[in-house]
Amino acid sequence: MSGSKTLAMAGIILMGVAAPAAAKDIVWARDGDIDSLDPHRATSTLSRQVWYQIYDSLLEFNDDGEPVANLATSWDVSDDGKDVTFHLADDIVCHDGTPFNADDVLWTANRALGDDNPSLTKASWGPITSVDKIDDLTVSFKFSEPFGAFVPFMADQFTSMLCDSNADAEGFGVSTAIGTGPWKFASWTKGSEIVLDKNADYINRGRPVDNPGAPLADRLVIRTIPEAQTRVAGLRTGELNVIAPPIQEVKALQDDDAVDVHVATGTGQNMFIQFAVNRPPFNDARARQAVSHAINKDMAIQVVYGDLVERQYCPISRGVFGNDPEFCKQYDQDYDPAKAKELLAELGYGPDNPMEVTLATWTGDSRERMLQMLQNQLAQVDIVANIEVMDIGTLNARDTQENEKTEGPGYMDLMGWTWFDPDLLYLLWHSPGAYHGFHTPELDALLEDMRTTVDPDAREEVVHQAFKILLEEAGQVPIYTPGWSWLYAVSANTPGFKIGPFNRAEFAAMQP
Repeated sequence: MSGSKTLAMAGIILMGVAAPAAAKDIVWARDGDIDSLDPHRATSTLSRQVWYQIYDSLLEFNDDGEPVANLATSWDVSDDGKDVTFHLADDIVCHDGTPFNADDVLWTANRALGDDNPSLTKASWGPITSVDKIDDLTVSFKFSEPFGAFVPFMADQFTSMLCDSNADAEGFGVSTAIGTGPWKFASWTKGSEIVLDKNADYINRGRPVDNPGAPLADRLVIRTIPEAQTRVAGLRTGELNVIAPPIQEVKALQDDDAVDVHVATGTGQNMFIQFAVNRPPFNDARARQAVSHAINKDMAIQVVYGDLVERQYCPISRGVFGNDPEFCKQYDQDYDPAKAKELLAELGYGPDNPMEVTLATWTGDSRERMLQMLQNQLAQVDIVANIEVMDIGTLNARDTQENEKTEGPGYMDLMGWTWFDPDLLYLLWHSPGAYHGFHTPELDALLEDMRTTVDPDAREEVVHQAFKILLEEAGQVPIYTPGWSWLYAVSANTPGFKIGPFNRAEFAAMQP
Protein backbone atom coordinates (compact mmCIF):
# COMPACT_ATOMS: atom_id res chain seq x y z
CA MET A 1 0.00 0.00 0.00
CA SER A 2 2.16 2.84 -1.27
CA GLY A 3 1.28 6.50 -1.12
CA SER A 4 2.49 10.02 -0.51
CA LYS A 5 0.88 10.70 2.83
CA THR A 6 2.97 13.37 4.54
CA LEU A 7 2.26 15.92 7.24
CA ALA A 8 2.41 19.58 6.23
CA MET A 9 2.99 21.35 9.51
CA ALA A 10 1.86 24.77 8.32
CA GLY A 11 -1.78 23.83 7.99
CA ILE A 12 -1.52 20.33 9.45
CA ILE A 13 -2.84 18.76 6.28
CA LEU A 14 -2.60 15.02 5.81
CA MET A 15 -1.92 14.60 2.12
CA GLY A 16 -3.65 11.57 0.66
CA VAL A 17 -6.08 11.24 3.56
CA ALA A 18 -9.31 12.94 4.52
CA ALA A 19 -9.58 16.49 5.78
CA PRO A 20 -8.99 17.14 9.48
CA ALA A 21 -11.73 15.85 11.75
CA ALA A 22 -14.11 18.00 13.73
CA ALA A 23 -13.44 18.85 17.37
CA LYS A 24 -15.84 16.22 18.69
CA ASP A 25 -14.19 13.40 16.75
CA ILE A 26 -11.74 10.79 17.92
CA VAL A 27 -9.20 10.02 15.20
CA TRP A 28 -7.41 6.67 15.39
CA ALA A 29 -4.57 6.02 12.94
CA ARG A 30 -3.32 2.53 12.13
CA ASP A 31 -0.81 1.13 9.67
CA GLY A 32 -3.30 -0.92 7.64
CA ASP A 33 -6.91 -1.22 6.56
CA ILE A 34 -9.59 -3.81 7.27
CA ASP A 35 -10.43 -6.71 4.98
CA SER A 36 -14.19 -6.59 5.43
CA LEU A 37 -16.96 -5.20 7.60
CA ASP A 38 -18.42 -8.72 7.61
CA PRO A 39 -17.27 -10.78 10.64
CA HIS A 40 -17.74 -13.97 8.63
CA ARG A 41 -15.39 -12.96 5.84
CA ALA A 42 -12.07 -12.08 7.52
CA THR A 43 -9.83 -12.99 10.44
CA SER A 44 -7.33 -10.12 10.73
CA THR A 45 -6.84 -8.14 13.94
CA LEU A 46 -7.30 -4.88 12.02
CA SER A 47 -10.75 -6.08 10.98
CA ARG A 48 -11.70 -7.45 14.39
CA GLN A 49 -10.82 -4.15 16.07
CA VAL A 50 -13.35 -2.36 13.86
CA TRP A 51 -16.06 -5.01 14.20
CA TYR A 52 -15.88 -4.53 17.95
CA GLN A 53 -16.91 -0.89 17.55
CA ILE A 54 -19.91 -1.64 15.30
CA TYR A 55 -21.28 -4.91 16.69
CA ASP A 56 -21.99 -6.51 20.04
CA SER A 57 -21.96 -10.22 20.86
CA LEU A 58 -24.37 -12.20 23.01
CA LEU A 59 -21.75 -12.26 25.77
CA GLU A 60 -18.80 -10.04 26.67
CA PHE A 61 -15.47 -10.57 28.41
CA ASN A 62 -14.91 -8.86 31.75
CA ASP A 63 -11.50 -7.54 32.83
CA ASP A 64 -10.50 -11.04 33.94
CA GLY A 65 -11.30 -12.50 30.52
CA GLU A 66 -14.42 -14.30 31.79
CA PRO A 67 -17.65 -14.37 29.74
CA VAL A 68 -20.43 -12.24 31.21
CA ALA A 69 -23.91 -11.09 30.11
CA ASN A 70 -24.23 -8.62 27.26
CA LEU A 71 -26.96 -8.75 24.60
CA ALA A 72 -27.99 -11.90 26.43
CA THR A 73 -28.91 -11.15 30.03
CA SER A 74 -28.35 -14.80 30.99
CA TRP A 75 -27.74 -18.25 29.55
CA ASP A 76 -28.43 -21.85 30.56
CA VAL A 77 -26.44 -24.99 29.76
CA SER A 78 -28.33 -28.30 29.93
CA ASP A 79 -27.08 -31.05 32.23
CA ASP A 80 -25.77 -33.06 29.28
CA GLY A 81 -24.02 -30.00 27.81
CA LYS A 82 -25.83 -30.36 24.48
CA ASP A 83 -28.20 -27.41 24.73
CA VAL A 84 -27.24 -23.78 25.44
CA THR A 85 -30.10 -21.28 25.72
CA PHE A 86 -29.69 -17.49 25.68
CA HIS A 87 -32.20 -14.98 27.09
CA LEU A 88 -31.99 -11.60 25.35
CA ALA A 89 -32.49 -8.13 26.78
CA ASP A 90 -35.85 -6.70 25.71
CA ASP A 91 -34.73 -3.19 24.75
CA ILE A 92 -31.94 -3.70 22.20
CA VAL A 93 -32.18 -1.54 19.08
CA CYS A 94 -30.29 -2.01 15.82
CA HIS A 95 -28.55 0.95 14.20
CA ASP A 96 -31.38 1.26 11.65
CA GLY A 97 -33.99 1.53 14.42
CA THR A 98 -35.34 -2.02 14.16
CA PRO A 99 -35.58 -4.10 17.37
CA PHE A 100 -32.88 -6.72 17.93
CA ASN A 101 -34.40 -10.08 18.89
CA ALA A 102 -34.16 -13.83 18.37
CA ASP A 103 -34.67 -13.46 14.61
CA ASP A 104 -31.40 -11.53 14.36
CA VAL A 105 -29.54 -14.20 16.34
CA LEU A 106 -30.93 -16.91 14.04
CA TRP A 107 -30.00 -14.96 10.93
CA THR A 108 -26.45 -14.45 12.19
CA ALA A 109 -25.95 -18.07 13.24
CA ASN A 110 -27.53 -19.63 10.16
CA ARG A 111 -25.44 -17.39 7.93
CA ALA A 112 -22.25 -18.35 9.78
CA LEU A 113 -23.04 -22.07 9.71
CA GLY A 114 -24.57 -22.40 6.25
CA ASP A 115 -23.02 -24.66 3.65
CA ASP A 116 -22.92 -22.18 0.76
CA ASN A 117 -20.63 -19.47 2.15
CA PRO A 118 -20.02 -20.16 5.83
CA SER A 119 -18.01 -18.11 8.27
CA LEU A 120 -14.25 -18.56 8.05
CA THR A 121 -14.47 -19.61 11.72
CA LYS A 122 -17.39 -22.01 11.29
CA ALA A 123 -15.44 -24.84 13.01
CA SER A 124 -15.18 -22.74 16.18
CA TRP A 125 -18.97 -22.68 16.62
CA GLY A 126 -18.77 -26.40 17.45
CA PRO A 127 -20.94 -29.39 16.44
CA ILE A 128 -24.23 -27.46 16.27
CA THR A 129 -27.19 -29.47 15.00
CA SER A 130 -29.78 -26.67 15.14
CA VAL A 131 -30.42 -23.11 16.26
CA ASP A 132 -34.01 -22.64 17.42
CA LYS A 133 -36.12 -19.62 18.28
CA ILE A 134 -38.05 -20.36 21.48
CA ASP A 135 -39.70 -16.93 21.53
CA ASP A 136 -38.74 -13.39 20.53
CA LEU A 137 -36.17 -13.14 23.33
CA THR A 138 -34.97 -16.74 23.66
CA VAL A 139 -32.68 -18.76 21.40
CA SER A 140 -31.46 -22.33 21.83
CA PHE A 141 -28.28 -23.82 20.32
CA LYS A 142 -28.29 -27.63 20.18
CA PHE A 143 -25.16 -29.78 19.80
CA SER A 144 -24.46 -33.37 18.82
CA GLU A 145 -22.04 -33.53 21.74
CA PRO A 146 -20.91 -31.17 24.50
CA PHE A 147 -18.64 -28.35 23.33
CA GLY A 148 -16.70 -26.70 26.13
CA ALA A 149 -15.48 -23.70 24.10
CA PHE A 150 -18.89 -22.49 22.92
CA VAL A 151 -19.90 -20.16 25.75
CA PRO A 152 -16.70 -18.05 25.67
CA PHE A 153 -16.86 -18.02 21.86
CA MET A 154 -20.15 -16.17 22.17
CA ALA A 155 -18.14 -13.23 23.54
CA ASP A 156 -15.74 -13.10 20.58
CA GLN A 157 -15.82 -10.70 17.64
CA PHE A 158 -16.24 -13.65 15.28
CA THR A 159 -19.70 -14.16 16.79
CA SER A 160 -20.69 -10.52 16.46
CA MET A 161 -24.47 -10.34 16.22
CA LEU A 162 -25.69 -8.95 12.89
CA CYS A 163 -29.09 -7.35 12.50
CA ASP A 164 -31.14 -9.29 9.95
CA SER A 165 -31.91 -6.05 8.10
CA ASN A 166 -28.42 -6.50 6.60
CA ALA A 167 -30.01 -9.18 4.41
CA ASP A 168 -31.96 -6.54 2.48
CA ALA A 169 -29.26 -3.87 2.56
CA GLU A 170 -27.06 -3.44 -0.48
CA GLY A 171 -23.36 -4.09 -0.06
CA PHE A 172 -23.21 -5.69 3.39
CA GLY A 173 -19.56 -5.96 4.43
CA VAL A 174 -18.43 -3.22 2.06
CA SER A 175 -20.84 -0.29 2.11
CA THR A 176 -23.32 -1.43 4.77
CA ALA A 177 -22.91 -2.81 8.30
CA ILE A 178 -25.89 -2.74 10.68
CA GLY A 179 -25.20 -3.81 14.25
CA THR A 180 -26.05 -2.79 17.80
CA GLY A 181 -22.64 -1.58 19.02
CA PRO A 182 -21.60 1.83 20.37
CA TRP A 183 -20.66 3.16 16.93
CA LYS A 184 -22.73 3.20 13.71
CA PHE A 185 -21.10 2.60 10.36
CA ALA A 186 -21.12 5.74 8.18
CA SER A 187 -18.56 5.19 5.40
CA TRP A 188 -15.46 3.29 4.34
CA THR A 189 -13.00 4.73 1.84
CA LYS A 190 -10.70 1.78 1.22
CA GLY A 191 -7.07 2.46 2.01
CA SER A 192 -7.95 5.79 3.59
CA GLU A 193 -10.50 5.88 6.41
CA ILE A 194 -13.56 4.41 8.08
CA VAL A 195 -16.04 6.82 9.65
CA LEU A 196 -18.28 5.67 12.49
CA ASP A 197 -20.99 7.81 14.04
CA LYS A 198 -22.00 7.78 17.68
CA ASN A 199 -24.90 5.43 18.49
CA ALA A 200 -26.94 7.82 20.61
CA ASP A 201 -29.26 5.00 21.74
CA TYR A 202 -26.48 2.71 22.93
CA ILE A 203 -26.78 0.96 26.29
CA ASN A 204 -23.62 -0.64 27.63
CA ARG A 205 -24.72 -4.02 28.99
CA GLY A 206 -21.42 -5.80 29.45
CA ARG A 207 -18.37 -3.96 28.16
CA PRO A 208 -15.78 -3.32 30.89
CA VAL A 209 -15.72 0.45 30.43
CA ASP A 210 -16.87 3.26 32.72
CA ASN A 211 -19.64 4.56 30.50
CA PRO A 212 -23.14 3.09 30.76
CA GLY A 213 -24.45 4.71 27.60
CA ALA A 214 -23.57 6.29 24.28
CA PRO A 215 -19.99 7.30 23.36
CA LEU A 216 -18.90 10.73 24.53
CA ALA A 217 -17.55 11.68 21.10
CA ASP A 218 -19.65 12.31 17.99
CA ARG A 219 -17.54 10.25 15.59
CA LEU A 220 -14.76 7.68 15.57
CA VAL A 221 -12.60 8.15 12.48
CA ILE A 222 -10.23 5.26 11.77
CA ARG A 223 -7.50 6.28 9.34
CA THR A 224 -5.03 4.14 7.43
CA ILE A 225 -1.60 5.80 7.53
CA PRO A 226 1.14 3.29 6.67
CA GLU A 227 3.99 5.74 7.32
CA ALA A 228 4.96 5.40 10.99
CA GLN A 229 6.53 8.84 11.33
CA THR A 230 3.43 10.47 9.87
CA ARG A 231 1.35 8.83 12.57
CA VAL A 232 3.73 10.00 15.29
CA ALA A 233 3.81 13.56 13.93
CA GLY A 234 0.01 13.64 13.70
CA LEU A 235 -0.31 12.56 17.33
CA ARG A 236 2.09 15.22 18.53
CA THR A 237 0.37 18.02 16.61
CA GLY A 238 -3.10 16.99 17.77
CA GLU A 239 -4.35 15.89 14.36
CA LEU A 240 -4.60 12.33 15.67
CA ASN A 241 -5.85 11.17 19.06
CA VAL A 242 -4.78 7.52 19.01
CA ILE A 243 -2.13 5.81 16.88
CA ALA A 244 -0.45 2.46 16.44
CA PRO A 245 3.10 3.59 17.27
CA PRO A 246 6.25 2.14 15.71
CA ILE A 247 8.23 0.14 18.25
CA GLN A 248 11.36 2.23 17.77
CA GLU A 249 9.45 5.35 18.91
CA VAL A 250 7.83 3.84 22.00
CA LYS A 251 10.53 4.94 24.48
CA ALA A 252 10.40 8.56 23.26
CA LEU A 253 6.61 8.54 23.39
CA GLN A 254 6.66 7.11 26.92
CA ASP A 255 8.90 10.01 27.96
CA ASP A 256 6.53 12.57 26.42
CA ASP A 257 4.11 14.04 28.99
CA ALA A 258 1.62 14.82 26.22
CA VAL A 259 1.30 11.14 25.30
CA ASP A 260 0.06 8.07 27.15
CA VAL A 261 1.36 4.75 25.83
CA HIS A 262 -0.90 1.74 26.46
CA VAL A 263 0.50 -1.78 26.14
CA ALA A 264 -2.17 -4.45 25.83
CA THR A 265 -1.75 -7.46 28.09
CA GLY A 266 -3.81 -10.61 28.13
CA THR A 267 -4.24 -10.29 24.36
CA GLY A 268 -4.45 -14.04 23.73
CA GLN A 269 -1.71 -13.53 21.15
CA ASN A 270 0.97 -16.19 20.89
CA MET A 271 4.03 -15.92 18.64
CA PHE A 272 5.57 -19.30 17.87
CA ILE A 273 7.72 -21.19 15.41
CA GLN A 274 6.11 -23.90 13.30
CA PHE A 275 7.62 -26.21 10.71
CA ALA A 276 6.89 -27.90 7.40
CA VAL A 277 6.86 -31.40 8.87
CA ASN A 278 6.02 -33.53 5.85
CA ARG A 279 9.53 -33.61 4.37
CA PRO A 280 13.14 -33.52 5.65
CA PRO A 281 14.55 -32.20 7.79
CA PHE A 282 11.60 -31.22 9.97
CA ASN A 283 9.72 -34.49 9.55
CA ASP A 284 12.19 -35.65 12.23
CA ALA A 285 11.51 -34.31 15.74
CA ARG A 286 15.25 -34.02 16.37
CA ALA A 287 15.58 -31.30 13.73
CA ARG A 288 12.75 -29.30 15.29
CA GLN A 289 14.16 -29.80 18.78
CA ALA A 290 17.61 -28.68 17.57
CA VAL A 291 16.13 -25.40 16.33
CA SER A 292 14.43 -24.84 19.66
CA HIS A 293 17.60 -25.62 21.64
CA ALA A 294 19.62 -23.29 19.40
CA ILE A 295 17.47 -20.25 20.07
CA ASN A 296 18.17 -18.05 23.09
CA LYS A 297 14.58 -16.88 23.27
CA ASP A 298 15.04 -14.58 26.27
CA MET A 299 18.00 -12.78 24.71
CA ALA A 300 16.27 -12.32 21.36
CA ILE A 301 13.16 -10.91 23.03
CA GLN A 302 15.16 -8.48 25.17
CA VAL A 303 17.23 -7.17 22.26
CA VAL A 304 14.28 -6.66 19.92
CA TYR A 305 11.43 -5.71 22.25
CA GLY A 306 12.84 -5.03 25.70
CA ASP A 307 10.01 -5.06 28.24
CA LEU A 308 7.22 -4.62 25.68
CA VAL A 309 6.66 -8.37 25.35
CA GLU A 310 7.31 -11.38 27.53
CA ARG A 311 8.59 -14.90 27.03
CA GLN A 312 5.88 -17.41 26.16
CA TYR A 313 6.24 -21.00 27.39
CA CYS A 314 2.90 -22.61 26.54
CA PRO A 315 1.21 -23.30 23.19
CA ILE A 316 -1.55 -20.86 24.18
CA SER A 317 -1.05 -17.39 25.57
CA ARG A 318 -1.26 -16.13 29.11
CA GLY A 319 -4.75 -15.19 30.21
CA VAL A 320 -6.22 -18.11 28.26
CA PHE A 321 -7.68 -21.08 30.14
CA GLY A 322 -5.03 -23.76 30.76
CA ASN A 323 -1.97 -21.54 30.39
CA ASP A 324 0.53 -22.65 33.06
CA PRO A 325 4.15 -21.57 32.48
CA GLU A 326 5.57 -23.75 35.25
CA PHE A 327 3.94 -26.83 33.73
CA CYS A 328 5.11 -25.96 30.23
CA LYS A 329 8.72 -25.28 31.28
CA GLN A 330 9.08 -28.97 32.09
CA TYR A 331 8.70 -29.98 28.45
CA ASP A 332 10.18 -27.29 26.22
CA GLN A 333 13.78 -27.14 24.99
CA ASP A 334 16.09 -24.92 27.05
CA TYR A 335 18.74 -22.86 25.31
CA ASP A 336 21.49 -25.43 24.79
CA PRO A 337 23.62 -25.01 21.62
CA ALA A 338 25.66 -28.12 22.46
CA LYS A 339 22.49 -30.22 22.57
CA ALA A 340 21.36 -28.67 19.29
CA LYS A 341 24.65 -29.65 17.62
CA GLU A 342 24.38 -33.17 19.03
CA LEU A 343 20.90 -33.63 17.56
CA LEU A 344 21.98 -32.20 14.22
CA ALA A 345 25.01 -34.50 14.12
CA GLU A 346 22.69 -37.49 14.56
CA LEU A 347 20.93 -36.31 11.41
CA GLY A 348 24.17 -35.85 9.47
CA TYR A 349 24.47 -32.07 9.75
CA GLY A 350 27.51 -30.12 10.92
CA PRO A 351 30.15 -27.57 9.86
CA ASP A 352 30.82 -29.39 6.59
CA ASN A 353 27.14 -30.01 5.88
CA PRO A 354 25.02 -27.21 7.38
CA MET A 355 21.26 -27.49 7.46
CA GLU A 356 19.83 -24.92 5.06
CA VAL A 357 16.28 -23.73 5.73
CA THR A 358 13.86 -20.92 4.98
CA LEU A 359 12.78 -18.80 7.94
CA ALA A 360 9.69 -16.68 7.21
CA THR A 361 7.29 -14.29 8.91
CA TRP A 362 4.95 -11.42 8.03
CA THR A 363 5.64 -7.71 7.89
CA GLY A 364 5.53 -5.27 10.80
CA ASP A 365 6.08 -5.02 14.56
CA SER A 366 9.86 -5.66 14.29
CA ARG A 367 9.34 -9.29 13.32
CA GLU A 368 12.01 -9.08 10.62
CA ARG A 369 14.50 -7.93 13.25
CA MET A 370 13.46 -10.88 15.42
CA LEU A 371 14.18 -13.22 12.50
CA GLN A 372 17.62 -11.67 12.12
CA MET A 373 18.34 -12.46 15.78
CA LEU A 374 17.17 -16.05 15.30
CA GLN A 375 19.18 -16.31 12.09
CA ASN A 376 22.38 -15.36 13.92
CA GLN A 377 21.71 -17.81 16.75
CA LEU A 378 20.94 -20.67 14.36
CA ALA A 379 24.14 -19.99 12.47
CA GLN A 380 26.10 -20.80 15.65
CA VAL A 381 24.94 -24.44 15.38
CA ASP A 382 25.41 -24.74 11.60
CA ILE A 383 21.84 -23.96 10.56
CA VAL A 384 21.75 -21.54 7.62
CA ALA A 385 18.41 -19.71 7.73
CA ASN A 386 17.37 -17.66 4.71
CA ILE A 387 14.88 -14.98 5.76
CA GLU A 388 11.69 -14.22 3.84
CA VAL A 389 9.12 -11.59 4.93
CA MET A 390 5.70 -11.23 3.31
CA ASP A 391 2.17 -10.06 4.03
CA ILE A 392 0.10 -12.21 6.39
CA GLY A 393 -2.24 -13.52 3.70
CA THR A 394 0.69 -14.73 1.62
CA LEU A 395 2.32 -16.28 4.69
CA ASN A 396 -0.82 -18.23 5.58
CA ALA A 397 -1.04 -19.63 2.06
CA ARG A 398 2.70 -20.32 1.97
CA ASP A 399 2.58 -22.40 5.17
CA THR A 400 0.01 -24.75 3.68
CA GLN A 401 1.91 -24.96 0.40
CA GLU A 402 5.16 -25.84 2.18
CA ASN A 403 3.47 -28.60 4.18
CA GLU A 404 2.10 -30.09 0.98
CA LYS A 405 5.50 -30.19 -0.77
CA THR A 406 7.56 -33.37 -0.57
CA GLU A 407 10.82 -31.84 -1.76
CA GLY A 408 12.81 -28.68 -1.19
CA PRO A 409 14.77 -27.07 1.64
CA GLY A 410 13.42 -27.09 5.16
CA TYR A 411 10.86 -24.44 5.99
CA MET A 412 9.80 -22.83 9.25
CA ASP A 413 8.16 -19.58 10.17
CA LEU A 414 7.43 -17.25 13.03
CA MET A 415 3.62 -17.28 13.14
CA GLY A 416 1.09 -15.70 15.46
CA TRP A 417 -2.48 -16.52 16.43
CA THR A 418 -4.81 -15.02 18.97
CA TRP A 419 -7.68 -16.83 20.66
CA PHE A 420 -9.60 -16.73 23.92
CA ASP A 421 -9.72 -20.49 24.56
CA PRO A 422 -7.43 -23.55 24.20
CA ASP A 423 -9.74 -24.68 21.39
CA LEU A 424 -7.16 -22.82 19.28
CA LEU A 425 -5.07 -25.99 19.54
CA TYR A 426 -7.80 -27.92 17.73
CA LEU A 427 -7.87 -25.38 14.92
CA LEU A 428 -4.10 -25.46 14.50
CA TRP A 429 -3.03 -29.01 15.24
CA HIS A 430 -5.92 -31.44 14.86
CA SER A 431 -5.43 -33.16 11.51
CA PRO A 432 -5.31 -31.79 8.92
CA GLY A 433 -4.84 -28.56 10.88
CA ALA A 434 -4.91 -24.96 9.74
CA TYR A 435 -1.76 -25.45 7.65
CA HIS A 436 -1.76 -29.23 7.11
CA GLY A 437 1.22 -29.39 9.45
CA PHE A 438 2.18 -31.16 12.67
CA HIS A 439 -0.29 -33.67 14.10
CA THR A 440 -0.27 -37.14 15.66
CA PRO A 441 -3.04 -39.68 16.33
CA GLU A 442 -2.53 -39.24 20.08
CA LEU A 443 -2.77 -35.46 19.80
CA ASP A 444 -5.90 -35.74 17.63
CA ALA A 445 -7.58 -37.87 20.30
CA LEU A 446 -6.68 -35.43 23.07
CA LEU A 447 -7.94 -32.42 21.14
CA GLU A 448 -11.23 -34.18 20.42
CA ASP A 449 -11.53 -34.99 24.12
CA MET A 450 -10.71 -31.38 25.01
CA ARG A 451 -13.65 -30.14 22.92
CA THR A 452 -16.20 -32.40 24.57
CA THR A 453 -14.97 -32.03 28.16
CA VAL A 454 -16.98 -29.42 30.04
CA ASP A 455 -15.75 -29.87 33.64
CA PRO A 456 -12.96 -27.23 34.06
CA ASP A 457 -10.54 -29.40 36.06
CA ALA A 458 -10.87 -32.36 33.71
CA ARG A 459 -10.57 -30.11 30.67
CA GLU A 460 -7.42 -28.47 32.00
CA GLU A 461 -5.82 -31.89 32.43
CA VAL A 462 -6.54 -32.75 28.80
CA VAL A 463 -5.18 -29.38 27.66
CA HIS A 464 -1.94 -30.02 29.54
CA GLN A 465 -1.54 -33.45 27.97
CA ALA A 466 -1.82 -31.76 24.56
CA PHE A 467 0.77 -29.18 25.63
CA LYS A 468 3.17 -31.97 26.56
CA ILE A 469 3.06 -33.52 23.08
CA LEU A 470 3.41 -30.21 21.25
CA LEU A 471 6.33 -29.09 23.40
CA GLU A 472 8.26 -32.33 23.72
CA GLU A 473 8.13 -32.96 19.98
CA ALA A 474 8.64 -29.27 19.17
CA GLY A 475 5.61 -29.33 16.92
CA GLN A 476 5.03 -25.78 18.12
CA VAL A 477 7.81 -23.72 19.71
CA PRO A 478 6.34 -20.79 21.74
CA ILE A 479 8.41 -17.59 21.66
CA TYR A 480 6.66 -14.47 23.02
CA THR A 481 3.42 -12.58 23.69
CA PRO A 482 1.84 -10.24 22.68
CA GLY A 483 2.68 -10.17 19.01
CA TRP A 484 0.97 -7.52 16.87
CA SER A 485 -1.21 -4.40 17.08
CA TRP A 486 -0.86 -4.38 20.87
CA LEU A 487 0.53 -0.85 21.31
CA TYR A 488 -1.56 2.33 21.45
CA ALA A 489 -0.16 5.84 21.83
CA VAL A 490 -2.91 8.22 22.99
CA SER A 491 -2.96 11.98 23.33
CA ALA A 492 -3.11 12.92 27.01
CA ASN A 493 -5.63 15.58 25.99
CA THR A 494 -8.24 12.90 25.15
CA PRO A 495 -8.55 10.78 28.31
CA GLY A 496 -10.78 7.74 28.70
CA PHE A 497 -9.13 5.23 26.38
CA LYS A 498 -8.95 1.66 27.64
CA ILE A 499 -7.76 -1.70 26.34
CA GLY A 500 -10.18 -4.44 27.26
CA PRO A 501 -9.22 -8.13 27.48
CA PHE A 502 -7.98 -9.78 24.29
CA ASN A 503 -6.77 -6.46 22.85
CA ARG A 504 -10.14 -4.73 22.54
CA ALA A 505 -9.81 -0.98 22.07
CA GLU A 506 -12.53 0.87 24.01
CA PHE A 507 -13.34 4.41 22.84
CA ALA A 508 -16.83 4.98 24.25
CA ALA A 509 -15.54 6.75 27.37
CA MET A 510 -12.97 8.94 25.57
CA GLN A 511 -13.45 12.68 25.97
CA PRO A 512 -12.46 14.56 22.80
